[in-house]
Amino acid sequence: MDWCHYRFRSRWDLDAPPAAVFAALANGDDYPRWWPQVREVRRIDERSGAARFRSLVPYDLRLIVSEARQDPADGVLEIGFAGDLEGWARWTVLPQGTGTRALFEQEVVARKPLLRRLALPGRPVFRANHALMMRSGLRGLRAHLAARPAGPAGAPPGPASGPSGGNAV
Repeated sequence: MDWCHYRFRSRWDLDAPPAAVFAALANGDDYPRWWPQVREVRRIDERSGAARFRSLVPYDLRLIVSEARQDPADGVLEIGFAGDLEGWARWTVLPQGTGTRALFEQEVVARKPLLRRLALPGRPVFRANHALMMRSGLRGLRAHLAARPAGPAGAPPGPASGPSGGNAV
C-alpha cells in the first residue's frame, strides 16, 4: 500500500436547485468567501489557477489547479492538480428531492515532503483533517446559497467563472 495515496468521497445534500449549486461550485474564485479552509485562489489563465488550503493541521497545501471538465448538462465539474498534492477532484451535482446532492470524489498522492515523511503515522490525522474541512465547506456553501438571490425558477444569477475557466477548486 502506498501510504501517500488517498481517496476521498463526500456527499453534500443541499436545499437549493442543482443549477445554483453547480454555479457556486463552478465559481472557484468565490471559494475563499464561503469555505474557510480555502485560503487563497489566484487565477493564472482561463483554465488554471493557484490555490492555498489550510485546515486544522497547521500546514498549507499549495496547488496548481487545471480545468479537466465542466459539463452543466451532466452536472460534472472536474479538475486536475499538481503541487503539494497531485491528482484530481470531481463534483457531480444531481437533483435530490426538492434540492441537490453534490458528490465529491478525490484521488491524490501527497508530494509535499513533510506529508510524505509523516504518511504512515499521520494518515488518520490527515483523513480527519480532510473530513473536518469538508464539513466546514458544506456549512459554508449552505450559508452562501441561502444568502444568494435566485433568478427565475431558481436559476443562479450571472455566469459562473473560476480560477480555472469556471471550474471548481
